[in-house]
Amino acid sequence: MKKKHRKSRTLAVTGGTGFVGQHLLRMALAAGFDVRALTRGWKPPEDEISWVDGALDRPEALLKLCTGADAVIHIAGLINGSKQAFDTVNVGGTAAMIDAARKAGVRRFIHVSSLSAREPELSNYGASKAKSERLVAASGLEWTIIRPPAVYGPGDRETLELFRMARRGFVALPPGGRFSVIHVEDLCRLILATVDEPETVSETYEPDDGREGGWEHRHFARTLSRIYGKRATTVAMPKLVMKGASRLDRLFRRKSAKLTPDRVNYFCHPDWVARAEHRPPPAFWAPEVRTATGLKDTAEWYRTEGWLG
Repeated sequence: MKKKHRKSRTLAVTGGTGFVGQHLLRMALAAGFDVRALTRGWKPPEDEISWVDGALDRPEALLKLCTGADAVIHIAGLINGSKQAFDTVNVGGTAAMIDAARKAGVRRFIHVSSLSAREPELSNYGASKAKSERLVAASGLEWTIIRPPAVYGPGDRETLELFRMARRGFVALPPGGRFSVIHVEDLCRLILATVDEPETVSETYEPDDGREGGWEHRHFARTLSRIYGKRATTVAMPKLVMKGASRLDRLFRRKSAKLTPDRVNYFCHPDWVARAEHRPPPAFWAPEVRTATGLKDTAEWYRTEGWLG
């Protein structure tokens, strides 16, 4: 991969307090970028990060975030909620960021979407991501869209339950299918690589860990369970059973429920493999984290932080 020498550049980042965003900020600083990031809550002043108090529904804050920036990296979004909430945050928030970028004169716009946008009819979440992509593509900005598959790594709460099941040696899975994964650091490396790469403008990428054909659910679960020295028993749950489980999850965990009816439709789709024709060109990016190593390191992080219970 080619290395570039450049002057310091300023990134305006949304979602910087989330799982992917926190890793991105750290890696952006290490790469020599100046960083400005949006935050919904008060943050103590930092020498390296300029925090902007605001949210996606506060245009004045978004304009402040973008003013003087060289590129916008839009990561913020809602992953769990109602159709109305998805449209408000994922669609309306993207429209607001595009408007702020235009008003601030920022041409470069990197939009972190989701592989779910490929099948918008399956879930309200996927539909909202597809709508957001259409807004970006019609913005007139120098855009790049990145559709991550399942993202894992230290600090992620979305895949935490899978690690917990693997440690117990019993993993409940969706019906048969295949999917792709990517380590959070590889994803962030791609996001940063696109900033100064003209060839990525007006492109939509589906990155992954480099595994051809993705992972079969049971194989992935057993790979994960070997980290704990176990051979996991895996059970493919029929869609009807998963829908029942989603209602129970909502009953007991309410707004904190992870398995929602909207997610059941998404999880039960048999093909969430990143398409080879949409992989980023290897000339400027390729995954560096071997999945077995990444999973082991993530499991160790969960253990050290006491997240496994």
